[in-house]
Parts: sequence; C-alpha cells; structure tokens
Amino acid sequence: MLRTKAWRSSALRLLDDRDRDEVIALCDRDPVVNVFVSSRVHEAGLNPARLGGQVWGYHSGGQLTSLCYVGANLVPVAATSLAVNAFAGRARLLGRRCSSIVGLAPAVLDMWDQLRPYWGPAREVRGSQPCMAISAEPQVAPDPLVRRVRPEELDILLPASVAMFTEEVGVSPVGPDGGAAYRARVRELIDAGRAFARIEDGRVIFKAEVGSVTPHACQVQGVWVRPELRGRGLAEAGMAAVVVEAMRCIAPVVSLYVNDYNRPARAAYRRVGFGETATFASVLF
Repeated sequence: MLRTKAWRSSALRLLDDRDRDEVIALCDRDPVVNVFVSSRVHEAGLNPARLGGQVWGYHSGGQLTSLCYVGANLVPVAATSLAVNAFAGRARLLGRRCSSIVGLAPAVLDMWDQLRPYWGPAREVRGSQPCMAISAEPQVAPDPLVRRVRPEELDILLPASVAMFTEEVGVSPVGPDGGAAYRARVRELIDAGRAFARIEDGRVIFKAEVGSVTPHACQVQGVWVRPELRGRGLAEAGMAAVVVEAMRCIAPVVSLYVNDYNRPARAAYRRVGFGETATFASVLF
C-alpha cells in the first residue's frame, strides 16, 4: 500500500522559493554528494520556470528530510526508504520525462526497481560510480599549458566535447536541434570561465569543465584526452591544473564521479590526489 499511495501523503509536496534556505541546508549536510542539486538551487531558486524542473520535498515530523530534483535528470537527495517510495510513486504517475536517474546508489537503484515495471527497460544501468573529491594540493605537477578556454575557441572545443559525451554516455548530444542546445551549454561554460583545455595547433589535447558550483564544492565533468595521446600522463597533469585553478577561484573542494569499470581514469584521479567519498549510480534512458 505504501508504494502505491505514498505520493498522496501530505509528507510529499512540491517545494517553492519559500523553501530555498531549508533545501540548501539539507544539501549542505553533504555538499560534495549534493553539489548538482545545490548548484541548481543556488543559481535558479525553486521556481520551476527558472529551475527548468521541480524539487519535491519529503517531510517527516514536520521537518524536510529528503528531496528529489525532477528535470532532465531525476536526482534523489538524502532520500530515506520512505521518501524513495513516495518519489517513485509520484514519478510513476507522471510518466518518464527524464533522460536519467542519478544520485547515491542505494536510493537510485531502489527507485529504479520500483519504476522499471512502468517505465520499461533502461538503455543502461551503471550501478557503481565512485564519487571522488580533493581539497588539498594535487600530488602531481599541473600541466602549465592547461588554461581557460576563450570564447573565440568554441568551435575548437565543441568537437572534443561532442566526442567526450558520445564516448561517455553512449549517444551523441547532437539531437533534433542539430546540436544547438548542447552548443549553447558549452558556450555558457566557456563564458563562465569554467571550461579548461590544453589546445595545440587548433586541436584539443585535454579538456574538462566545472559543471556544478556552490560555495562549498564544485564538480568536474567532461574529462577527455585525445585518444591517440592517452596513456602519457596528460589526464593527471591536466586534472591537477584544473584542481589548482578551481580551488583558487571556484570552490574549496573539487569533486567528480566516474564509472567503476573505468580503471585507468580512477587510477589517474587517485594519482592526482582524489579520494573516494561515496558511490553513485546512474540509470540511463
């Protein structure tokens, strides 16, 4: 009964800007794990028109205990078992509108178990993705040639970004709009000073972006080394450069998450000084 009716409970409601401080306080209990949702709320508040999605809140004893960001991604935050039941029940009734479910592995996999009979098969389930973070000087020397990408270099960075996304996610980000939305997102990161690369002779050698930012942490995404140059330490030195600049100008803790089967990447991040802090999971549609 709980799994089918929990969404109707007064414990679950749509949050709005009046809840902003409480939402951020809940995210800040684990600022590294919750950096994506916290970043979105810091930037856009809780108005769905600005946020590009909704945030559902689950209350227990009159206190906000769990959240679920509902947009292009479905992201549970601090989700208890009862909250997962409620979120899954509500999501089932609305139907699938997201491209993925992402977050701490226990909540994501529990939610997916409940949604799978109604949403149909996933394209891929990545059940173990270590979340890694660093808050000290890197343990390898930074690449001095890694720098912020300049606005006029968008067309140089974009092919590398498309290649990275396709390799990592398994589908191209160039959709029916001809890639306009993805191009706009890459430009936004460049304009914000959060796209980093080593560029030689008009080619990207290494790149990474800082996607989510809060006062406490930031999250690196889109790490890519030109395929024919892999295995030469460019990832370690490049990430070290990104870490130094991110900690200097963006946030005191730098995080990322990586697929557990990507042993070379995990080893490279460990050599830089990243340590594992939690385990994420992703369900991709």
